[in-house]
Amino acid sequence: MNYQIRVRGGLGRTMRAAFPALQAEAQGEDTLLTGGLPDQAALHGVLAQIEALGLELLEVRRLPGGTAANHPAV
Repeated sequence: MNYQIRVRGGLGRTMRAAFPALQAEAQGEDTLLTGGLPDQAALHGVLAQIEALGLELLEVRRLPGGTAANHPAV
C-alpha cells in the first residue's frame, strides 16, 4: 500500500536516511514521507522510527491506488 506520512519540521539528510523506503518532501514547515510499504508491519516500523527519533507525527494517510507490489518501495 502507498502511504503519506506528515511530520512536523524539516528533515535533514541524516534523518531522511532513516526512512529509505520513503521519499521526503518539504511542505512548508512540515515534511511529507511518501511511498509504498509492503504491509502493516512495515508501516508500524516507520511509525516506531518516527517516535524513536523524537519527531512529531501529524498525519498518516493511505493513498488510493495500487498495492506495494505494484509500486515497490525505493
